[in-house]
Amino acid sequence: MIRNVSKLVGKTKEKESHLQKNHEDSKPQDTLHKNFNQNVETIRSVYDNCSDVVFRPFLLFGKTRAIIIYIEGLSDIEGIEEFVLSPLMQEPTNEVQSLNEFLEQKMPVSKVKKVNMFADCIESISTGNPILLYEGENNGFSLGLAKWEKRGIEEAVAEAGIRGSREGFNESLEVNTSQLRRIIKSPALKIQTMKIGKYTKTTVAIAYIDGLANKTLIEEITSRLERIEIDGILESGYIEEMIEDNPYSPFPQIMSTERPDIACSNLLEGRAVILVEGTPFTLIAPISFFSLMQSQEDYYQRFLMGTLIRWLRYVFLGISLLLPSLYIAILTFHQEMVPTQLLLSMASSREAVPFPALVEALLMEIMFEAMREAGVRLPKQIGSSVSIVGTLVIGQASVQAGLVSAPMIIVVSITGISSFMMPRYIAGIAIRMLRFPLMILAGTLGLLGIMMGMIAIAIHLCNLRSFGVPYLSPLAPLKTRELKDVLWRSPLWMMDTRPHLTGDANLYRQSSGQEPSPKRAGESD
Repeated sequence: MIRNVSKLVGKTKEKESHLQKNHEDSKPQDTLHKNFNQNVETIRSVYDNCSDVVFRPFLLFGKTRAIIIYIEGLSDIEGIEEFVLSPLMQEPTNEVQSLNEFLEQKMPVSKVKKVNMFADCIESISTGNPILLYEGENNGFSLGLAKWEKRGIEEAVAEAGIRGSREGFNESLEVNTSQLRRIIKSPALKIQTMKIGKYTKTTVAIAYIDGLANKTLIEEITSRLERIEIDGILESGYIEEMIEDNPYSPFPQIMSTERPDIACSNLLEGRAVILVEGTPFTLIAPISFFSLMQSQEDYYQRFLMGTLIRWLRYVFLGISLLLPSLYIAILTFHQEMVPTQLLLSMASSREAVPFPALVEALLMEIMFEAMREAGVRLPKQIGSSVSIVGTLVIGQASVQAGLVSAPMIIVVSITGISSFMMPRYIAGIAIRMLRFPLMILAGTLGLLGIMMGMIAIAIHLCNLRSFGVPYLSPLAPLKTRELKDVLWRSPLWMMDTRPHLTGDANLYRQSSGQEPSPKRAGESD
């Protein structure tokens, strides 16, 4: 036993050291040399068999050998020709005292950074910023001339709304951060960046408002991100899965959005936003269960309509989770709960069905989920048509063939429509997953099984945390001051305090006593 444990520990240490070695060997760690040819050959050996990497030699001011290295498609070739090669290949009218001073202070490029490590040179080239090396110096210059094709700002596809901004994030991190800056113009908006991924070197940014977000929260998010050691980050889902509190929970502990207005509203409430290069979906932390039930339309419409829609969401959340289970339990174990006429009608419709209610419900739910996924994966032009027509044809044919009953088709259809009421897709997935074990409990234990399942879900939610914040906050633990935006949506002029998920700094977000009134200022009764 001890020998097996020691072998396991040895293998773990070997794996960690091998991973660390791979990260260290991924790029040269030495400093640049005085030897110009040696510097060029070292970088050329790193980019061996890379036909898109350009090495453009030239004479600096007609005297000194120099070279500019860049990647086609990632760098601004016109900018290189106009602002680098053209002025530097001309002989200066006045004697240049220091090449370093000239390149740092008089180069017509907005971003110029001196580098003296091979690793920094390779990182700069890989991100699209050309590297300028010249003879006689053991340093080079990174030129801020990165430029590549990017998608324009378009409407958020996954979070469409009737009222509000039509702009959504895109795959460019610079564009996404600029959208946050355009909405929140205060310098208190801080954005910290880091690189994650051995090969992709993906830029990940943490945005927060200094004075609103708890410093402990930002330190915890930064610590979790720095612990990630992986080959590459291709989407924000990679980050979400690596930093969440409980990876085995079906409920998401981090919310994703592609709308800048939603991200900014959460920043103003003291949360942090994680932006990942290459994806329009940003992450928001910490969150609660009730955050997933809120939509941007709740705040863009009048509070009465926002409250009514929110109540409808909670009602249909219960229907989506419990309706098939209740139907199975009542039909299998508790027929006395159904009125006689309705029970006779249901019995006559199930007379030719060869399966019990549990099997019947599982078949239809699995088929419905398959049709839903097929509609998502198919091209937009035919996806919705295939899913709707397929559901109608299969449902009608199944009833006529006697495989399922008509009441079961109605139950599954109402359940599917109810699941579409969830404003967050990730929250809807959790409800869809929990529906199946509840159906099995209902088919084996009846209403007792449903009660046991709901108690287990409630206990799990009470134990769940999102970066240390209780998942059912502010309902459990109860914070009466923060209930203004949970079960109902209070008027904006009443929500003078911000929800404090992470601390008590800067409690008030607006002045009190702003209830609108037709009276003029200074007018009395």
